[in-house]
Amino acid sequence: MNAEFPRITVVTPSYNQAEFLEQTILSVLGQQYPNLEYIVMDGGSKDGSVDIIKKYESQISFWRSQPDGGQAQAINDGFAQATGDILCWLNSDDMFMPGVLLKIARYFSNPSEPLIVFGNCIHFHEGNTKLRGSNVVKRAVDLDLNLCDYIIQPSSFWSKTVWDQIGPLDASLHFTFDWDWFIKVEKAGIRFQSIADYLSLYRIHDSHKSGTGGDKRALELGSIYFKNHNSQTEKAFLKWHRIATKNPLLQKIIYNFDHKNLHLLSRIIHLSLFRSISFRTYQHLIKM
Repeated sequence: MNAEFPRITVVTPSYNQAEFLEQTILSVLGQQYPNLEYIVMDGGSKDGSVDIIKKYESQISFWRSQPDGGQAQAINDGFAQATGDILCWLNSDDMFMPGVLLKIARYFSNPSEPLIVFGNCIHFHEGNTKLRGSNVVKRAVDLDLNLCDYIIQPSSFWSKTVWDQIGPLDASLHFTFDWDWFIKVEKAGIRFQSIADYLSLYRIHDSHKSGTGGDKRALELGSIYFKNHNSQTEKAFLKWHRIATKNPLLQKIIYNFDHKNLHLLSRIIHLSLFRSISFRTYQHLIKM
């Protein structure tokens, strides 16, 4: 292990994302980090993604392109190849900010210590100038991870000891495997450190998985509430989802992260849910 530059493994899962994949790859290789292990796991794309990967394969530590069991399984398979002291994954429509890996390496002065470091992210909309930032330091204080996923996945990094201790992502999940895994980490008593630095760019586009998941995503989110709380909280969340998806404004709040109108959402939730869940749970749901 290089004390100054601990080995960082970045895994990129991808499937038919040729439109964005090259930008993602360049954002990783462009870090010029001296001890980088970069792994690209393609699910058998037919859109030219493989040609893009081959273009940079001399700088990629490992890659493959074949059908897999979905995004979570691709990430698990990638980390099975990993030899890094610090791990992360970057989806093929997201990007790192410049200089991030050097910055992150400094937070892991002892890479063998179980630790997760997570920072801020710029969310931007493909095709227009709309974007927003984040404040994960404040949200980590205000919110309960069991009720609200305030960790922005492409801006999160952890020591390999965390992965070894907690185990792989739940490959049966399609939308929520990162949140599910972070909850497991917290329950294991592993230390989280939130930082104010902006570490990644999160792209929102027409085929963006979280934004187009609809009822399937909501049901999966509900299952997380059930597993970590109870059926009452699950039902409350799903009722909120049904109400919100009938209203274009509320859809915009949920799927486009427009928090300027949260006061309106909170009134609607109050009228429909307040009597069925605790006030603390209600507070966290309206801050999602």
